[in-house]
Amino acid sequence: MKKRFSVLAVSLLTAAAQLTGCAAGNGTANVPAQDEQQQLEVTIATPQIGEAPKKGNEIEQAIEKYTNTKLNIQWIPAAAFEDKKNIMLASSELPKAFKITWNATTLNAIQSGIFWEIGPLLKDYKNLSALNQLYYDNIKVDGKLYGLPLFRDIGRAGITYRKDWFDALGLKPPVTLDDWYNVLKTIAEKDPDKNGQNDTYGIFLDKSYNDPAASSSFLTRLAVSQGAPNKWGVEDGKLVPEFMTKPYLDSMKLLRRLFQEKLINQDFSVVQLADADNKWNVGKVGIRVNTVASAAATSQENLNKAVPNGVVDIAPYKGPSGNRVPAEPGNNGFFVFPKSSVKTENELKRLLAFFDKLLEPEMSTLLTRGIENKHYTKTSDGKAQFKDLALFNLEVKPYRDSLPSFEVTGTGLPLSMTDLQAKGWKVVADNLPNVVKNPALTLNSGTYSEKGNELDTMIRDAQTKFIMGKIDEAGWQAEVNRWKTAGGDKLIEEYTAEYAKKK
Repeated sequence: MKKRFSVLAVSLLTAAAQLTGCAAGNGTANVPAQDEQQQLEVTIATPQIGEAPKKGNEIEQAIEKYTNTKLNIQWIPAAAFEDKKNIMLASSELPKAFKITWNATTLNAIQSGIFWEIGPLLKDYKNLSALNQLYYDNIKVDGKLYGLPLFRDIGRAGITYRKDWFDALGLKPPVTLDDWYNVLKTIAEKDPDKNGQNDTYGIFLDKSYNDPAASSSFLTRLAVSQGAPNKWGVEDGKLVPEFMTKPYLDSMKLLRRLFQEKLINQDFSVVQLADADNKWNVGKVGIRVNTVASAAATSQENLNKAVPNGVVDIAPYKGPSGNRVPAEPGNNGFFVFPKSSVKTENELKRLLAFFDKLLEPEMSTLLTRGIENKHYTKTSDGKAQFKDLALFNLEVKPYRDSLPSFEVTGTGLPLSMTDLQAKGWKVVADNLPNVVKNPALTLNSGTYSEKGNELDTMIRDAQTKFIMGKIDEAGWQAEVNRWKTAGGDKLIEEYTAEYAKKK
């Protein structure tokens, strides 16, 4: 077996070397030819995914051959990454490409001027420049682009549901808030698992249901489908938080009614996400919340371990105005390029060319499918079918999740999918033209930097109290007014001013 893998690796590297020749011949934007022919050293720091791959493995060698680079990836344990990042930033001992995520430390580092601005250069790279502009807009700082996103789908929301239960009870995927109430009430009361016990739920919420930062939180998805903004909206030129809009309040009222009638789990404010997942996996839930459309097939697999006859389907979030979902940031972090380690603009351009090549079909197939006949086989209709997913997860996934790639929508070999997988990805694709952007996603606010956590906690607790019936609507409005006095009014004022500057 080992010998066969070696032969495969040699074949792949040979092919990659041939491709390298073709790629080098294409030229890199505005880089002298003699520079381009020299092997480029690419040092990368990124959080570790699974086990850290061994240096010099065949995936890494194939990337090096194709891109004419020498890779040196520093895999940092994810739990320690933020601390390590801060130490590296303070010491200026930085790699040439540094994968970071959006937070106050990152923003301060970018604004201090230690990273290259790359926005004006992107037009020279065919793959990077061809991507949806929203990926880049969502990580701009003061209107300028300093990073390359680790791409993630923007419209991922979908309603994953038990089709066997829906069919048996004569239900359809909900559209209006009344639909949601009727569907959830029917599933909770009609004993769809036929065990004679009152132990099924239409939905089973966890404590992240109203996450103030995540556009993927259930309450935001539900409210957006009914016409609410995505976290923040714009009314008469003024920024307004979602929870001050009528569709959002109406969605909260639905959850309040469901709680009062014991149609949702009464402990939702303390339930962990894993516990909610387990409740779905054992076959007690009709609609799975806080998952993504592309994971419908995984939901099916997990359910069928306990309920072999359970049938799962996926539907888009729709409301009175049709398909409408909150846009997610479109990245799982992004790469920045420190001026202290990337000395010249020519070197920066070559680094961008490296990342551009990773999106070409050959590299896209390598990063998302692995090596043919080892990680996947090719079907008669020219698609990739995973041969050894466990081996793929061990050897390839760390690179797929740490370097720019698109799991399904990229240029690599198409993936052979089940009907449910294909339907889930179609929902993701159909969502894209209908996503609702968060206009405050990249706006600066001194008040939010100083008091953001306090303000978020204040309103999040008030939402939970309202849903649990501890305060009435007047009490809710009083909590909103308290939020405004505590800094919310200033936050709205600062976001509105920043938004006006960008227009």
